[in-house]
Amino acid sequence: MPTSTNHSSARQTFALVSIISILGIGLVVSWLTNWQPYWIWLVTTSIVTFLLYGFDKNQARLGRGRVPEIILHVLALLGGFMGGWLGRIVFHHKTRKSNFTIVLTISTILHLFIIYLVFIRT
Repeated sequence: MPTSTNHSSARQTFALVSIISILGIGLVVSWLTNWQPYWIWLVTTSIVTFLLYGFDKNQARLGRGRVPEIILHVLALLGGFMGGWLGRIVFHHKTRKSNFTIVLTISTILHLFIIYLVFIRT
């Protein structure tokens, strides 16, 4: 049975991996494009979120250590909602958990509102 120390360690590890991945992918995307920072952020957080959904699904199949749900939720809320939706579709993962649907829906609405305020509204 996992201990709270194991959970804390997994959260810290996946948080660190996520941050490093977002920064690394973000630098590559910014170097290859002339996109505005917000679009780079959405794309990179979505890529990382999608990859973690796939990794977590694989870990579940193998019965190994999983990505803490809080990491997937935080990434979605920070902008990785597109990767979360895509990860659910491609990997058929977390589709029965209503809390994932709720968090992804809230995140989608939040970021669509930000897009409206920053880029569409005149």
